[in-house]
Amino acid sequence: MNDTIYVGLDVHKATVAVAVAEGMRGGEVRQLGSVRHTPEQIAKLAEKLAKGGRRLSFCYEAGPCGYGLHRQLTDLGNDCIVVAPSLIPMKVGDRVKTDRRDAVMLAKLHRSGDLTAVWVPDSAHEAVRDLIRARATAVRVLGKARQHLQGFLLRHGRVYAGKRGWTLAYRRWLTTVRFDHPAQQVVLQDYIHALTDAEARVERLARQIEDLLPHWSMAPVVEAVQAMRGVAFIVAVTVVAEVGDFSRFDNPRQLMAYLGLVPSEHSSGATVRRGGITKAGNALARRALIEGAWTYRMQARVSRKLHDRLENLPQAIRDIAWKAQVRLCARFRRLAATGKARVVVTTAIAREMVGFLWAIARQVQVAPAA
Repeated sequence: MNDTIYVGLDVHKATVAVAVAEGMRGGEVRQLGSVRHTPEQIAKLAEKLAKGGRRLSFCYEAGPCGYGLHRQLTDLGNDCIVVAPSLIPMKVGDRVKTDRRDAVMLAKLHRSGDLTAVWVPDSAHEAVRDLIRARATAVRVLGKARQHLQGFLLRHGRVYAGKRGWTLAYRRWLTTVRFDHPAQQVVLQDYIHALTDAEARVERLARQIEDLLPHWSMAPVVEAVQAMRGVAFIVAVTVVAEVGDFSRFDNPRQLMAYLGLVPSEHSSGATVRRGGITKAGNALARRALIEGAWTYRMQARVSRKLHDRLENLPQAIRDIAWKAQVRLCARFRRLAATGKARVVVTTAIAREMVGFLWAIARQVQVAPAA
């Protein structure tokens, strides 16, 4: 008789709906109601279910409540997986959704092994990832601040005559802009202050990332992947923080699919239809890689900045990086010559970059987490 109990949890901010499935095939599945989402109540629940020496295996969907519940349950000696919501098998005709039904469904699917678990970072990795995501948020806020300022100026016919915006000359020009009504002058200055604050926030968070990087277990991987052209510091820390453990991918194609950089497909019989990339997975890492892929439109060469990043790296990593640069620069030119749109070419280059990044990361021995 199997003494394992599979527990499905439908987690919300204040409550957790609980259902259990007996370990044997065809065993009883029952609802246990809801408990308050507090560490004390979760500990009591685990203690109650484990009576008689039974082994507990929990599961719940990844969501806004994070990984705190996973860490608590594993610290108590139980098995727990966090499930990818987009990969949960669903019945097409099921039109009823409640917390209790969701918990029962999770318990059943967990027992049958039909759930796909996500990788759960340790607390230190999650903290660094939060910092990197905060900088990404600040960059988006900066972009919005620039749009607001330029939109305001354009509405009132103030157009900069220079070739490029946001240079030192452009900022000096902003100080010369005048409006007849004092309210509009106040609005202009407020937009400029918002822009300055947003820029300071981005710089402040970038410095924090640089200061904390040496204390992060993934720092050797960050340094190694910077051997790639187009993968400077910010792109490197973003990709490494979002991907996490590269060794969990058996081959680079799995990592490409994880980042949503593989083509979508809808084929049936002899008909094959392929579309744009799936965009399933981590959008932040995908965007950073596509931005880095634009650098391969130039000819292959080792610039001064890239040389400085390569200086202290092993020869094996340098060889992979140079092989990648030669291949991807030639591929960019070849695809562009066929008349493909630049955005399509860049996305294809980003997909191949992932394969070389995977190879470099597998060369690096990750330091143990502090």
